[in-house]
Amino acid sequence: MVDALQRLREQLRDGGGLMSTLLAPGAQTPPADPHGPAALAASGPRAARAPEEYELLVEAIYEGYLLHYGEPRVVRVPDADLCVLAGDRMYAVGLARLVALGDTIAVGEIADTITLSALAHSAGAVELARAVWAAGARAIGWGASRAHEEAKRLVLTGAAEAFEAMRTSALAPAKPS
Repeated sequence: MVDALQRLREQLRDGGGLMSTLLAPGAQTPPADPHGPAALAASGPRAARAPEEYELLVEAIYEGYLLHYGEPRVVRVPDADLCVLAGDRMYAVGLARLVALGDTIAVGEIADTITLSALAHSAGAVELARAVWAAGARAIGWGASRAHEEAKRLVLTGAAEAFEAMRTSALAPAKPS
């Protein structure tokens, strides 16, 4: 099986256009994190019908997040404004694939994850943003629990206990939706 990040790189390359010109130099992409958000989402029962597709689409969306806030693995952009646009494009690539699967629950979860991680970054709470991604990936793969919904509310309100609630949500799978 080809690694999800390598598949993403190949799809961007084969798609042509601006995104194909922004691929990181070199033929190899670093391997996907086997404990990262994409692997976590793809390993859940909600993703069982198409685990490789879930892994690929979450990697695309996560790459968009990293273009906005971190160190991307597949795409390299020399300009900050173009970096934001490339990140938005990666969000769109992954979301389009998710919509094609017809998984409206996961669309909502990934939208919440993008929003809440952006809020965390705007507050300078990088660890909270990481916990949001882990909990969001868990909810995509396993479904959201009441505790997860409460954790999202706490992040939205800026509550001090938001980090612990998100961290706990990421560790406790719910029943599949």
